[in-house]
Amino acid sequence: MILEKLLTTISRRLWFRRLLARAFFRRIPHGRQLGMRIVAVEPNALIAELPYQESVIGHPEAGFVHGGAVTVLIDQTCGSVASLAFSPPALVATLDLRMDWLRPARPGLPIYARAECVSVKRQVAFVRATAYHEGRGEPIAHASATFMRSGVLLAAPWSRRSRQA
Repeated sequence: MILEKLLTTISRRLWFRRLLARAFFRRIPHGRQLGMRIVAVEPNALIAELPYQESVIGHPEAGFVHGGAVTVLIDQTCGSVASLAFSPPALVATLDLRMDWLRPARPGLPIYARAECVSVKRQVAFVRATAYHEGRGEPIAHASATFMRSGVLLAAPWSRRSRQA
């Protein structure tokens, strides 16, 4: 009975995190235009996908994906994880994003980004991410990012702030 309740609570939290992350991805115009989407939700991490398409090609002869498109994927995935790391979820701003490029993305394949929040302080969240193709064995890039809380995304119904609105 206790295990069943615990599993139900965990699955509800993951469902809620997935709902918020998807809403975040739909609201950001450049991510929406690139067709990025959330594909998996973990307790402290998200996995998002950037589909291979003509609009993300940076080297027309070879078909390589432009680094800016991969950066957008990583920044948006990291920002979503950082937003969900605060309680209640918060609006965040990117303070720092460091990308370490390891290899070009292979033409014709979708790119995935897995971002994980590694630490949350009162106003700042620290996130690590990896961009890769199907398996994480050959990463395209590693990233570390810092986000600052800049407002409440969803006020809890019992909080003072939501009663004043």
